[in-house]
Amino acid sequence: MSKVFPLRNATGYKILLVEDDPNFGSILTDYLRMNNHDVSLATDGKEGLSMFRKGHYDMAILDVMMPEMDGFTLAENLRNSNRDFPFLFLTAKSLKEDMVKGFAMGADDYIIKPFDSEVLLMKIQAIMNRKFVAPKIEQNYSIGVSTYQPKLRNLIDPKGKSFVLSPKEGELLTLLCMYKNDLLKRSEALKRIWKEDNYFTGRSMDVYIAKLRKYFKDDPNVEIVNIHSEGFRLIDRSE
Repeated sequence: MSKVFPLRNATGYKILLVEDDPNFGSILTDYLRMNNHDVSLATDGKEGLSMFRKGHYDMAILDVMMPEMDGFTLAENLRNSNRDFPFLFLTAKSLKEDMVKGFAMGADDYIIKPFDSEVLLMKIQAIMNRKFVAPKIEQNYSIGVSTYQPKLRNLIDPKGKSFVLSPKEGELLTLLCMYKNDLLKRSEALKRIWKEDNYFTGRSMDVYIAKLRKYFKDDPNVEIVNIHSEGFRLIDRSE
């Protein structure tokens, strides 16, 4: 890295860094943490895959040449587990064939060492901005016996009564519908809707979750479940 100083306004993400050079890995981990990122460091591909499977990360930064499992093989495993999971390669290998292979595997970027540390931060932010793009709201959703119209923020019960949700209630319910019966991560909801993931925005989201629960309290098939420290699930047993 050619520069090592923090950009204090950086938005923090949970990053899996897989780098077999202990000195470089330690320096990069410290630098990313200085810029508000929550970084877990693995020193080979096999360890990186194990950490990925046990944890929840926003993105990964992968070296290519590593013992146990190289970066390309690790990336393939990540993609098989989650095809939308963002990652970039950070490597000394500058061969065109390797870059083409990396992008063909779905890499969001390919950065060659040595690099400018500010550029890495900007690329991380650009990747996450693409991931957390606002969801399309043209589609209507069935939730138990109710219907939700995101474009109008209307929640309609079986008797035709309509509830107009607040903007944040609407955005949050839209995300829950997109992940219905699956996990909506707290970090994703906070960064999409509140643009920040901290204690205060987290408490605000909890208040809105409580409000949404009240709309479905009379439908035994619908439940918004809190998954401790991870996020929420909108469960619809009528499907």
